Amino acid sequence: MATSTYLSNPNVTVATISLQDQCQGLVFTRTIEALESTSFGFGHRSYVAGLENSTLQLDLYASFASAETYATLKALVGTQVTVSWSPSVVSPGTATNPTMTLTGAYLEAIPYTMAIGELGTVSVTFTGGVYSVLEA
Repeated sequence: MATSTYLSNPNVTVATISLQDQCQGLVFTRTIEALESTSFGFGHRSYVAGLENSTLQLDLYASFASAETYATLKALVGTQVTVSWSPSVVSPGTATNPTMTLTGAYLEAIPYTMAIGELGTVSVTFTGGVYSVLEA
């Protein structure tokens, strides 16, 4: 049985800035909305593909250093941005290490979680945009 280790050395980019060293996890959900196309005479419900509405959630450390999490994200709230990721920084954009991209994804909020004695984190969700995969 084949297995893979995901995000052991990922490539995570938000608006051309690498946040690889701040990313601790991600969840990508590719969603194409179902539109009901059931008509008279069908004995079952029938659906066709509607609009794509994918999401990418990044779990990041709350670094306030220059060109890190806060500096990268603060101006992006309420805007559309390009985000990309691949399982490894080694040879991205290949069949075994595809680069996935959401172009024009919307960032609605930056929720910070901080507590005494813990590393601060930020879990941001990019919604919508055009999904593409580069796997040369």
